[in-house]
Amino acid sequence: MAKISKLELSLVASVAFGALLPAGSGFAESVTSQKAKAQKVIVKKTKNTTAAPVKTSPTHVRSKLSALRGGEESIDVGGHSGSSVFSPTTPKHSTTQVTVVTGAELLKTGQTNVLSALAQANPAITTAALPGGGASSFVQTMQLRGQSPDDTLILVNGHRRHIGANFNSNSGTNWGSEPADISLIPVTAIDHIEVVTEGASALYGQDAIAGAVNIVLKHDTHGGTINFKNSGYYAGDGQALDGSANYGMALGRNGGYLDLAAQVSHQLPTTRGGDFYGTLFDDSRNETANRNVQRGLGIPKSTLETISENMSVPMARDFNFYSTSTFSHRRANVPETYRANTSSDEWINPELYPDGNQPYIAMDQLDFETDNGIKARKFGFAWDAYITYARDKQDYRTTNSENVSIPGSTQTSFYDGASIATQLTAGLRGSRTFRPDWAPRPINLRFGGEYRHDTFQMLEGETASWSGMGATDHPGNVPMAATYQNRDVYEGNVNLDFYVTKKWEWTLGGRVGSYNNIATVETGSVGTRYNFNKRWAIRANVNTGYRPPTLGALSYFYSAPYPGYTVDQIPASSAIAKYLGAGSMKGEYSRSYSIGFDATPVDDFHVTGNLYYIAINGRMGSTKTYSVSQNDSELLELLKNANLESATSLSYYANLYNTQTFGGDFSADYTLHTAKLGQFRFAMGINFSDNEIRSAKSDLVNEYTKMMVLHSAPKNREQISVNWTRGKWSASVQELRYGSIVYMAAPTGAGSVPFQQNPGFITNLEVDYKILPRWTVGVGANNVGNKHPTRVPSSIANTQQGLAKYASYSPYGFSGGMYYVKTSLDF
Repeated sequence: MAKISKLELSLVASVAFGALLPAGSGFAESVTSQKAKAQKVIVKKTKNTTAAPVKTSPTHVRSKLSALRGGEESIDVGGHSGSSVFSPTTPKHSTTQVTVVTGAELLKTGQTNVLSALAQANPAITTAALPGGGASSFVQTMQLRGQSPDDTLILVNGHRRHIGANFNSNSGTNWGSEPADISLIPVTAIDHIEVVTEGASALYGQDAIAGAVNIVLKHDTHGGTINFKNSGYYAGDGQALDGSANYGMALGRNGGYLDLAAQVSHQLPTTRGGDFYGTLFDDSRNETANRNVQRGLGIPKSTLETISENMSVPMARDFNFYSTSTFSHRRANVPETYRANTSSDEWINPELYPDGNQPYIAMDQLDFETDNGIKARKFGFAWDAYITYARDKQDYRTTNSENVSIPGSTQTSFYDGASIATQLTAGLRGSRTFRPDWAPRPINLRFGGEYRHDTFQMLEGETASWSGMGATDHPGNVPMAATYQNRDVYEGNVNLDFYVTKKWEWTLGGRVGSYNNIATVETGSVGTRYNFNKRWAIRANVNTGYRPPTLGALSYFYSAPYPGYTVDQIPASSAIAKYLGAGSMKGEYSRSYSIGFDATPVDDFHVTGNLYYIAINGRMGSTKTYSVSQNDSELLELLKNANLESATSLSYYANLYNTQTFGGDFSADYTLHTAKLGQFRFAMGINFSDNEIRSAKSDLVNEYTKMMVLHSAPKNREQISVNWTRGKWSASVQELRYGSIVYMAAPTGAGSVPFQQNPGFITNLEVDYKILPRWTVGVGANNVGNKHPTRVPSSIANTQQGLAKYASYSPYGFSGGMYYVKTSLDF
């Protein structure tokens, strides 16, 4: 391809920029005139040279424009890539820090779950293989910069992704969160993922207290790929099969496209729990019984089918219709507390289960989202008008169970009810790039308004699932839990990006959000960047943010029986919670400060670094557990009316803490090209975040709840990697280090003794070979050294019948090494 000169660039840029301005604008001549000038200059330049002649057709000029736009119709020439509302991307080199992980890099991790792959590729993100017990095992969640999963805004093609219906009511790294589930997007549908590590609620939307993750889908006009992977753990269990594919095609002749993708994953369970501690039988069988009977600590069995489409159809000049949709179906089975056949365990029917039983919670999930809109140019502005609808329904069952409160019952499977979350969004965004005579560079203006209607619903379980003691080991939703909550949200925002000199950039942003049942909140953002030259730049940001409580946080119910006691997470809005002192829940307010630099000291060598501070007021979390006193007649009456007579402990969700986080991150990568040995890409990344509690409601929390906030995720992550390519061969090796965490098995007794899991080093390796130019096979392993977490002392593990052999929310899991083989075919 011929190189574009500065003169060509300026003329082509004026053509593109002039298209944004209204007719009669004094800034530029007509597009036709500009094209003619561009052709004359190109022809003149090619005379009397030995280089190959340059094409001068209008098609060639349009191809120059397309090259400048990076293949995106959505870039305002003269501004940042992504500054137009047409663009699904985020400006990479601006006042905020943006890290890009490509779809190819996600596949290179050996992970098939998008979140696991992203966490392995980006040290600012941590995720636990098993984020919590019970229903919390169904959905994997992320922590960005050590904050709650709910404090990260998830976007797809720049539009808000809906949150799920699964509220994580069990303790762990995701305790009390109800985030979006990005694993429901096929990994082959993703072009790249942008991680915005900046508290930028004003710029990107409410909830972006820690930052934002923007998933940009493929928009190919031809070709595709098919991928298969088979994996298993060194221990001989956890076999998994995964198949994924995508295909892109052109729609019409004016740049339209349709990209389809699908993925099917089937994961068999792993088991890493310890032997059962205590009495299995009341007779002589107890002495010789096999104690390897617990299945509660392991990756659950699951099957996921998900499909997606990403489409754009030119309807007329400067008028495009687009659609992005995903549909997913997931089935999962999570083992609960094992029940021994002893007279001391009142939850088991020895006639039905003479050898004890292992109950399971089963989930059947249907998730759907469609985002449709129109992008057009009118009145000198770029416009994006859209409507999005999403619905996530999760049906629950307790299987391999019984209800001992029903005499003579032989029922073993119970319908527990369902959780349903929906989101309807309608919005209009506009943008324009303009350049007054006094401005050293073009000014980018973005603005928009959005209406959102959120709902959350819980359905009652069948009577047999909750009556009396309820189904073992997970009673269904009692009538009190059945609820329908809704919320209307109105938002408006404006963002201005400009330069005060040719090297000094500023970004100003403001957002107003009105929540019909909470508050009206204003947030703002000020960012600046100074480019010393093309290789060195510094930047700084000040942001305020806000996150409302999710509707699930206000109304979710969950019952968790353990041997000897039962903990019920009751709705914060219920009469029982009010009796215990619950007030009206508010949102989280934040302020954050950051300073960083971007550098390219030499070609192919990139370095970035940041220091940040995040303060959150009114941080939400679960309260300590309240023991049910048999002397509290009023509380006992409330529990009786709610069919919760078996509850021995209660907790609810509330605003509990004012926290602060000090942190920083550093990343560097260098690409080395050699004539004989191929290409090497060296990369490293470091992230550390230290959470502190500035103040807390001492009457609502204890050391257990505090520990979950402060130390359930590692304070620091480090990683280095080398990727090598030569001819048909390629290989990658990655070394990860996870900092220590603190594990507490239970809120009271010996289980409440803090246990520190030591830092862990994990090595990942993959080797690929191209059998044919379009056919690649590969072998690899994650956790090559079969590293397991620090063993939990028996004095702590025995509080959970010996199950807690390892910390359940270990950041690198507890299943040990995993091998895999895979193949891909491009077409």
